[in-house]
Formats: sequence, C-alpha cells, structure tokens
Amino acid sequence: MNKELQALIFDCDGVLVDTERDGHRVAFNQAFEEIGLDAEWDVTLYGELLEVAGGKERMRHYFNTNGWPDNVERRDEFIKDMHKLKTDCFMGIIESGQLPLRPGVARLVDEAIDDNVKLAVCSTSNERAVNNVVERLLGPQRRSRFAAILAGDVVSKKKPDPEIYNLAAGRLNLDPDRCVVVEDSRNGLLAAQAAGMHCLVTTNGYTEHEDFSKADLVVGELGEPPNVLVTLETVKSIVAGDPYPIKGA
Repeated sequence: MNKELQALIFDCDGVLVDTERDGHRVAFNQAFEEIGLDAEWDVTLYGELLEVAGGKERMRHYFNTNGWPDNVERRDEFIKDMHKLKTDCFMGIIESGQLPLRPGVARLVDEAIDDNVKLAVCSTSNERAVNNVVERLLGPQRRSRFAAILAGDVVSKKKPDPEIYNLAAGRLNLDPDRCVVVEDSRNGLLAAQAAGMHCLVTTNGYTEHEDFSKADLVVGELGEPPNVLVTLETVKSIVAGDPYPIKGA
C-alpha cells in the first residue's frame, strides 16, 4: 500500500522568498553602515559566507577571519546587538514589499490547505524575520493554517544537523517518511534526509551549483501557470514512490 503525504514542510530563506542576495545581504550591509563599520558583503563574498549556517554564526566567522572592530570588547554581546539591528533592517525590506514570494509558493500552500495536508516552516533564521515573511507575504489566513513555524534559536544545532526537522516531527506527531521538505540548499537537503524525510529542492542563484544528487526532486522553482513544475500531486508522488507528474521538467 502506497504511503500518503502527511505534511509539507518549507524552509524559509531561498524557498518561500529569494531573500539572500537582495534581502539578508543588503540588511547586513545596512547594519554595518549604521554603526560606522568598515565592512561590506558583496554578492560573491556573501555567497561564500552562506556556507556558514545562521546569521550570527556568519558574522562571527567573518570577523574571526577578517578581524574584529577595535572597540569590541564583548564579542557575544556585539554579535547579538548587530544581529538585532540587522533583523530590524531586514524587517524594513520585507515590509516595503521589495521581496515577493517565489513563484508557486502560495499556489502550493493553497493546494495543501484544500487537501488538509499539514503545513510547517522549519528555519534556523531569526524567528521574528521568519514569522514576518510568513505573515506578511503569505497572509494571515494562510499563516493560521500552519501547524508550526519553528525558527531561530529553538534548536542548538543548525542545518545540516537534522535537529529542527526532528523537533517538527516530534511536536506534530509526524511520520518522517510521510513528510516532504522543500529546501534550497545542500545543508537543508542533508538535514531533511538525516531526519528521515523526503526532500524537494528549489534552487536559486546561490545554490544552483550545489550537489543535490540525493534529492527526491530538483527544480528551478515551483512554477506558476502556464509553467507549473510542482503541484501537490507531485509532492504526494514523492511519498508514494510513484513517477512524478511534472509538467515541463
């Protein structure tokens, strides 16, 4: 008997919204500028920094490599304060409407809602930022249908560690083998699969060259009509082990 899809779980950054290049990167630079710090992360450098999971960890890695500001005495406090400022900058970018949802996200969420499939978001990005993305860009009605939004420091280990997906499975009483995660990075793919979940990858400019050979399915985007690449039936087929009904793939 084929297994039935129980839950559809989304990462946030790069999956719901293409936030990295024109969102988080810009917000980091705005925060640096606001405190008069001589640092700027260009597109290429930020792509390299994305190999470090987590915004706080990314800043710490950057300063460890390039030197800390002279007036910084308490590094943990500095990183915490800088990340809060960066988050404020990012909120402004989200609220301005500059960053739309990626193609097909709202459509696939609506299909899952109509079919009573559980929905969740699992991201190790800042909790406030993730909730703001879901609330403002998907809207409060869709937001209310998510069984869980897990983000920020709710876990001690970042992806590729599976802790956040294990937490979701435990809290929502999920069978991991009946869950499909939508990710955009190799770290996310490894985390989902280590938790025993299936993984569909939607690539972006920063991740398209990563190794996704172990993913259940890899597409450039979920797609909007007339170029829909992934529907809820596609997701169900991943769990059931059936051939993927994908248009145009």
